[in-house]
Amino acid sequence: MSRRSRKRKGPGEGRWLGKAAVALLVLGVIGSGVGYGLIRHYLHSDAFRKFLSAEASEMAGVNGEFALFRWQGLAVDTESFGATSDGPVTSLRADDLHTEIGLGGLTRGVWEVRDSSLRRLDISVDTRKRAPVPPPVAVVAPKPKKEKSASRPAWFPSEAELQGLEVRELAAKIILDQGLLVASGMSIHAEKVGSNDAYRADIKGGTLRLPSGLVSEIRLERAQLRYQENQVFLTDATIAAWTSARLQGSGEWDMQSRRYSVEGDATGIKCEDLLNADWSKRLTGDVNSTFSSNNHTGFPQASGKLTVQNGVLTALPMLDALAAYADTRRFRVLSLSEAHTGWQWKNGEFSLQDLVLSSEGLVRLEGSIVIRGRELDGTFRLGLVPGTLSTIPGAETDVFLAGERGLLWTPLRITGTLDHPKEDLTDRLIAAAGLRMFDQLPETGEKAIKFTQSMLGEPSSKTVEKGLKIIEENSDTIREVSGILEGILGRDRKEKPKKEDEPQ
Repeated sequence: MSRRSRKRKGPGEGRWLGKAAVALLVLGVIGSGVGYGLIRHYLHSDAFRKFLSAEASEMAGVNGEFALFRWQGLAVDTESFGATSDGPVTSLRADDLHTEIGLGGLTRGVWEVRDSSLRRLDISVDTRKRAPVPPPVAVVAPKPKKEKSASRPAWFPSEAELQGLEVRELAAKIILDQGLLVASGMSIHAEKVGSNDAYRADIKGGTLRLPSGLVSEIRLERAQLRYQENQVFLTDATIAAWTSARLQGSGEWDMQSRRYSVEGDATGIKCEDLLNADWSKRLTGDVNSTFSSNNHTGFPQASGKLTVQNGVLTALPMLDALAAYADTRRFRVLSLSEAHTGWQWKNGEFSLQDLVLSSEGLVRLEGSIVIRGRELDGTFRLGLVPGTLSTIPGAETDVFLAGERGLLWTPLRITGTLDHPKEDLTDRLIAAAGLRMFDQLPETGEKAIKFTQSMLGEPSSKTVEKGLKIIEENSDTIREVSGILEGILGRDRKEKPKKEDEPQ
């Protein structure tokens, strides 16, 4: 082909390509407009509302439906979403919802649900119920495909993808094995992270009313969670309880196995927060504790290590008895230089292990105790500074023995109840002292008997009878001692009838 012929043909081809490009552009614009019109028509149809209702129901594990939609372009508002189910989520209602439909996921086959928010979410959960269990694998039927709407083209997405959610107020009632847990006043911000169905949530404010336990209500400051593959991870949480207590922790929950674990620490707790009215008068101080809890054994359990700072023991029955025996008031109010213990709660039983209560230069208590209901069962070692019980014959040689820390030590059993604790030290002191203990009456002996009855939780007559029985086994002069004791306690003694030949 000659150069002249190529020149004549060149401009014609250029014009043809230009026209083709313009035509394609026009067709693209028209196609886009038609496509957008089809999409908009479908989104504004009742079929899309029902489709979105089904997607939301599947995500929450309920059967529910949105109220009528009000559209502005690709943004939509609705008054409510209401749902119920036979599974763990028994009912759910969301009020004043707003969302926008994004078209960026069309190539991935999903409708993007973006910038979603709702004014209030009410939810009721019964954790005692389990989600329906699918039949065995051998008879599992193929998962039915989602029903196609006659008004939806085949190339339209059949899935919805929630990008984020803002809940301005959450109210929840959750039935646990232990009772009802009520949450109120919380706000939630959740957003999708990564390419999988993983979400991150930030929860702020609100309160939790617990079914039972030491604290009836806690105040949530902030909690950060992450959800992925039916597992919820609590990455960080800060809550407040009582007057000034703060708890920080983290944990995880498997939604299928329902197993959970959580751990953290608690500060700013007062002894009176943990103790009943009677014991809160006897022990004061500031409590700090670590904690961990899980249900991996099939039942909830918790444990940790606890310390008491600025602790003071006042008017403890056993200490009152020691004050009487030692003829001193130093035991009436004890400032604790050391107070710590490990603790565990399991199957309704609370125990303290490796407990140490110490007042430097005076007394030290070491051991463990189990509290079942209100029953006490404790085994301890009691250490006293030499000379404390020197006024009681045999106390520092037969009952107490020299040991570590320069103290005199003796074993101690604590039984009875929280309201009426009992100990076995008094009987052993009486047994060791024998009659010599009462040689000092009415000074030391009278005080000892007075406080012994408060320790044993028995009437004074029974206390005396125990002492007399021990003395009777070791002495032939029981009548003289009995007369002295009964005179001190004011017990009426019936005079034996005198014989006629006895002098008046």
